[in-house]
Amino acid sequence: MRLFFIEESELAGPDPAVRGVDARHIISALRLKPGDRIGLFDGTGKRYEARISAFSSGKVEVSVLGSSCPDVESPLELVVAQSFLKEKKMDDLVRMLTELGISKWIPFISERSVTRPDDKRIIARTLRWEKIAKEAAKQCKRTKITRIGKMASFEEILASEKDFDLKIVFWENEKNLLDQKSLAAGHVNLKKILVMFGPEGGFAVNEIEKAKESGFITAGIGPRILKAETATICACALMQFLFGDMGKNLDKDEWLK
Repeated sequence: MRLFFIEESELAGPDPAVRGVDARHIISALRLKPGDRIGLFDGTGKRYEARISAFSSGKVEVSVLGSSCPDVESPLELVVAQSFLKEKKMDDLVRMLTELGISKWIPFISERSVTRPDDKRIIARTLRWEKIAKEAAKQCKRTKITRIGKMASFEEILASEKDFDLKIVFWENEKNLLDQKSLAAGHVNLKKILVMFGPEGGFAVNEIEKAKESGFITAGIGPRILKAETATICACALMQFLFGDMGKNLDKDEWLK
């Protein structure tokens, strides 16, 4: 069953309807008809089965037949802070990281960032990233959409949200790899993790030192030097494998055996 996005506010009203790009896709591209069944999600964790009732003024009116909360979201709240890469790479990362199940994505400027968009450009890119995240969530049948954070500075990332269980900066010069036992030894629960990645030229040494002072640990992802975008994807997949839903998770007591 095809899946489409519907605003949560629509579901609360008497005549829910799919609007915008999804409505045009249903009407013009797929040529679905009243009576056809479709799947809906509102980004809050729920999925709905619905029947098309009618087409009206560019919207698709629906009747909701039932709802469910499928177990497709990771138990790990993984927040990714990504230093600016060339823009096409940023678009690709939003799509692929949404597929990997991350919760939030925050772009930021670091010392070696080559791309430094102005405020007008950032607004346009943010709207594009939100669209990409929504489309990727539909494609991989998530029930939540990766949140796109406001552009930040390196210092703002270091000072952001103090309630993370763990904060990691991935650095190409770090030889130590992620290790469940050592991580578990210092943390009771690992449910909310912030991971930070540098630009094409990597982080400057002074930035790594500042990150450590702000409570980040450093980690590497193997002996090979990866492209910046490859490193982000690999590391996030590892995080979901170790602490999310892409591997067989162990209880802390088992880690420490």
